[in-house]
Amino acid sequence: MLAPLSSVMQTAQSFADISCFLRQGVADEESRELRDSIGALALHIDAAVRARRRRSHAEAIARSADALALGVLEHQLFLSRMGTGWKLLYEFGAYYRALRELAAAATRWQQALEQRSALEGANFDQVELLAWRTLGEGLLLVDMYRQGVRDLNELPEASPGLGSIWRRARSWLRRLR
Repeated sequence: MLAPLSSVMQTAQSFADISCFLRQGVADEESRELRDSIGALALHIDAAVRARRRRSHAEAIARSADALALGVLEHQLFLSRMGTGWKLLYEFGAYYRALRELAAAATRWQQALEQRSALEGANFDQVELLAWRTLGEGLLLVDMYRQGVRDLNELPEASPGLGSIWRRARSWLRRLR
């Protein structure tokens, strides 16, 4: 059984702590795969942040930045293959947007490292900030799933009560356009 998300957020001191938390959960296969993928991303982030904070050799930092960028792309690919039910969740969209922003920031950091730019530090700070935000969104997505959304591949219209709510929400959104 997973610890409540609030207790995780109080005790998570590093990206590796988040990865460890995600490995603890037991759920259906797709949820487990998502946890594993977010956990792998957290480990890439942790390695890049540790290398940069330790002021490792420039090549080691560049390698960790490259690995981070590749890890983000792999995770985006994984998310693109998830079922439609997941993609209907608001939290999924928010998580994916945060991940895209992290990918862009990681690319800017890589470029600054390659060019030995004075903006490298600011770009790294942006990566770290967006990494926390992205993993927070990922934890929220996992938590929302855990809190009751069990069959994400079933479209909301399959439930009579939810169907009418979804139809009203769509109608309201169309009027806003």
